[in-house]
Amino acid sequence: MASEIVIAQTSIDDEARAQALVRGAVEARLAACCHIDGPFSATYWWQGKIETAQEWRLSYKTTVDRLPELEAWVAEEHPYEVPEWVTVPVTGGSEAYLKWVVEETTPH
Repeated sequence: MASEIVIAQTSIDDEARAQALVRGAVEARLAACCHIDGPFSATYWWQGKIETAQEWRLSYKTTVDRLPELEAWVAEEHPYEVPEWVTVPVTGGSEAYLKWVVEETTPH
């Protein structure tokens, strides 16, 4: 079951927007849950300059099946021109938790 689960991450520079991105995805059952970490400092290249910003990291727990819909939804709702989007496969974990992620991302 672990191979069915992924953690998808993005970041954003506004805590209220982070809360909205989390709530909307969970309400739509695109993710079973999402953690918000931050604020933290991010330094990156943007349009030929080094920028530094305060951001929050969103870590969605979802299934491989729901991932394309989650990615499309975040891309539509996220205000950044090029939002971070990375995924990490879950290779192990509590069977009860992994089962819960699958159940909660199954449309009812």
